[in-house]
Amino acid sequence: MKLNVLIAGSTGYMGVQLIKLLIKHKNINIKFLCGNTSVGKDISFYDKSLKKSKLPKIIKFNNKLLKYVDLIFSALPNGESQILSHHLLKSNKLIDLAADFRLKDPNDYKKWYKINHKAKKNISKSIYALPEINKKKLKNYQIIACPGCYPTSILLPLIPLLKNKLILKKNIIVDSKSGYSGAGRAVHKKYYKKNLYESLSAYGVGFHRHNSEINQEIAKICGQKYSLTFTPHLTPMFRGILSTIYLNVSKHINAKKIYINLKKRYKNSLFVKFAKFNTPISTNDVINTNNCLISVCKTNYKDKVIVLSAIDNLIKGGSGQGVQNMNIIYNFPESRGLI
Repeated sequence: MKLNVLIAGSTGYMGVQLIKLLIKHKNINIKFLCGNTSVGKDISFYDKSLKKSKLPKIIKFNNKLLKYVDLIFSALPNGESQILSHHLLKSNKLIDLAADFRLKDPNDYKKWYKINHKAKKNISKSIYALPEINKKKLKNYQIIACPGCYPTSILLPLIPLLKNKLILKKNIIVDSKSGYSGAGRAVHKKYYKKNLYESLSAYGVGFHRHNSEINQEIAKICGQKYSLTFTPHLTPMFRGILSTIYLNVSKHINAKKIYINLKKRYKNSLFVKFAKFNTPISTNDVINTNNCLISVCKTNYKDKVIVLSAIDNLIKGGSGQGVQNMNIIYNFPESRGLI
């Protein structure tokens, strides 16, 4: 079986990374590459490593293209996939790498993204697609909303711990550091006065957009009886995320129990890996992989535990997770194109 695929927003960091994964996938035919300012160009203009790949020239998206494809990957700016979703045929599936269908309440979307949701009726056709958590439900939905990069690194360790009541729900603190590719190609213009390549910057303090989906998914487990503080940082590296999660535990729980429980929860998950107990990790351990690497560490305090979580923001935090979801939906081996 071979799927015909259209990639909308093909020239950004996420789109280019997606192409690199899909050209290795034996069940995929990249039928169309779409862009706006890039129309007529070869994708190799944006990444020279794609020069030898036989790929179509970039064209402008139009709705008529949808009848020639099975699957649409969208790496478009926020708001654009909502418009595209109105034109989907019954035979199409949409895998969205942006935030357009992550939030189930359109009012939340407006609150956090400052634009009105343009496809409210299609929200019911979508699923928040963190594959390790929602794998069994993916096939029931036409629109697959891939989680954001920060939430992926945070929710994979947090969700099982909250479900199993192994940590206290109050005063969860998350400190995350990301490579600048997470901000897209425009990051160079946006930060040109801020010494992007030699400094570390906190941003979105207290109000980063990814709070919305982190809160949404945690509220499914805890209701409103929790508190989580999340602070992201932009670092002078191209790719990778390291999240440091500070947790409070009750008297009968310790770091070793948390480590054992998490390992048991993910023993059958191909892309969730574990460092040895109480071991530091780095983004270098996961770069160019679809893995989430987790480490559980002790502290000087018996009632506190630190969980470290590392991913490649462009792969497990984006395009790789999209391919993983695709593999699950179409019954391909889950690791195809990713290992």
